[in-house]
Amino acid sequence: MPTSNRKVYDEELLQLDSMLARMGHAAGNAIQNAMRALKEGDLEQARSVVARDSEINAVEHDIEHRCLTLILRQQPVATDLRKVTTAMKMVTDIERIADQASDIAEIVLHLNYNVVHTFNFMDDIYKMGELVLGMVKQAIGAYVQVDLPSAAEVIARDDKADRAFTRISGEIAQFIAAHPADAETALDLFMVTKYLERLGDHAVNVAEWVEFLKTGVHKSRKIV
Repeated sequence: MPTSNRKVYDEELLQLDSMLARMGHAAGNAIQNAMRALKEGDLEQARSVVARDSEINAVEHDIEHRCLTLILRQQPVATDLRKVTTAMKMVTDIERIADQASDIAEIVLHLNYNVVHTFNFMDDIYKMGELVLGMVKQAIGAYVQVDLPSAAEVIARDDKADRAFTRISGEIAQFIAAHPADAETALDLFMVTKYLERLGDHAVNVAEWVEFLKTGVHKSRKIV
């Protein structure tokens, strides 16, 4: 590849990195804002999270288009191909992270807060939210820095998120058994917890793509 073309190509790869990092940070902010809306009963904040989801979706399409253009025009190989492949895979997980933050915000919009304040498991949900938010932010940071130890930490923390989900699910089930009249609101909060568990899974996916970017080896993981 001529030097001038290589320079342009490298600049395009840097732009791709930058776009993916910004999208990841936006998805992390969506989680943070959705959980703040849940904790504070802030409907305006929740509506803002839902409204901004379409912006993140638009960035996803732009990144996918750029990746396909690079593949068709430059026919990358080796490390360059891994970088473009990683971007194409990661962008899907990041978009789903934003979607699930939006789903949590949607739930906030119709929660019965007169009932929510009586639940004894809300602090556990907030702590789980902090855990998975940290995982997402760390996974994005690991991508930016191509930091394998940091990516490995994200993957290891998934067990903690899974245990939190199991514990909170049990607490919600016990609450519903004792207070069937409030089952609908409790089930809404179960779905919040389920979305948080999925967010942890997507953070792990991102971390595994960081490992692929660095090593060329990827451990497949199915995300529902």
